Parts: sequence; C-alpha cells; structure tokens
Amino acid sequence: MRTLSGGAANTLIGLATALAIVAVSLPLFLNPIWVAFEQGRAEATAWTGFTEPELRAATDAILTDLVLGPPAFEVVVAGAPVLNERERGHMRDVRGVFIGFFAAAAVLAAAALVIHARRRGTDRGRSWRAVQGGALALIAVLVVGGVVSFVAFDALFETFHRIFFAGGSYTFDPATERLVQLFPFQFWQETAIVVGAVCIVLAAIVAAVASELASDAASLVDEPSGEMADATTASVSATGSPR
Repeated sequence: MRTLSGGAANTLIGLATALAIVAVSLPLFLNPIWVAFEQGRAEATAWTGFTEPELRAATDAILTDLVLGPPAFEVVVAGAPVLNERERGHMRDVRGVFIGFFAAAAVLAAAALVIHARRRGTDRGRSWRAVQGGALALIAVLVVGGVVSFVAFDALFETFHRIFFAGGSYTFDPATERLVQLFPFQFWQETAIVVGAVCIVLAAIVAAVASELASDAASLVDEPSGEMADATTASVSATGSPR
C-alpha cells in the first residue's frame, strides 16, 4: 500500500465506497417479496398466461438459481421448460456479471480498509473525506441517471446491456419468450428507480457519518498541539524562559 500515492489511495477508497453502497442495496431486491410485488404491477400473469402459483414457482426457481446456484435455470411449469436455451444462457451471463460485480466490490472494500488501518493522524481524516466524496459522487451519478431514465430508460437499459453482454444475447420477443414475459419492461424500470432511490438514501447517510468522523479525526489531531502549547506556557511562567 505504500506504493499508492495519497491521491490514488483516496480515489480507491471513494470508488470502494460507491460500489459497497450499491452492493449492499442490490440484494434487498433479489427476493421473492419484491419481485412478486413488481410482477403484479407489470401484469406478468397476463404476459405469461401462468396462474399465480405457476408464476411464483417459475420465478422463485429462477431467483434461486441466480442467487444460490447452480445456474441451471431449467424450471418446468405444466411439463414444459419455462426458458429456452438462449434465455438460460442469458441468465447465466447475468449471474456472471453479478458475481464479478460483488467480487470487485469486496476486493476494493478490503483494500480500502487496509489503507485506512495503516493510516495515522491527519491521514485518518483524509480517509473519511474520501468516503464522503465517494458517497456524494454516487449520489450525483444516480441523480443524473434517474433524470435520464425518466425520459429515455429504454436507451439507458440498452446501453447497459451492450456494455456487459454480447450483442444479440439479450434481445427477446415478448410475444413468445418467457424471460421478458416474467420480467416485463415496467418491472425493470420501476425496480431501477427504487434501487437508485435506496442507494441515494444510503449514500447520504454514509456521507453524513463520514463527514462527522473526518471532523472528529481533525479535532483529535489538534488536541495534542494544544496541550503542548499549554505545557510550554506553564514552563515559561515557572522559570522565566522556555526550556
């Protein structure tokens, strides 16, 4: 860690903070309760033609394979596979992106903790300022992204997929393919907005706490110098000259 300059180390801490906030927020929405709520709003039963129990069985099996694995995605409803091979391949790709993201967030968080643990004095305060900066930067990015999503979510959604997935591997026909019937466009739009809002709230809390801790670190550094000055003044008063 000594090879990292102060600026680079602070940048790493800020990035780790932003990714950690997102990594903490995402699992809150990878659960059957939220997914069922949003599927209801997006009318997934009408899209799929499934009964509610069939929809829940299919969705819960897909979520289990996504989060816990193994990533087979071979759920069957009424004797027929829910997803075709191309849809299963895309879900395996999604799981790979998730694993990569959480692994990167964990590695950066560990590196940030090591940097902070090795710092002393005023450097501790700079660590907390970097945490605050990372949280505020995340808020700025999410606010801009939120504004864009309200007017062009489809373009934002497409750009995201182009970055992380091979071309053609993520386009499905809602008239015939279950993956986009189970998770319609409205599902993703509303979920993205709520995830962004939760991230913003968490980031604001982190920024406020980090600001307070940075101030505390600065005050702790100032105290010894004040005590030193008092001791010197007392010595001068007692002897008539500084020692």
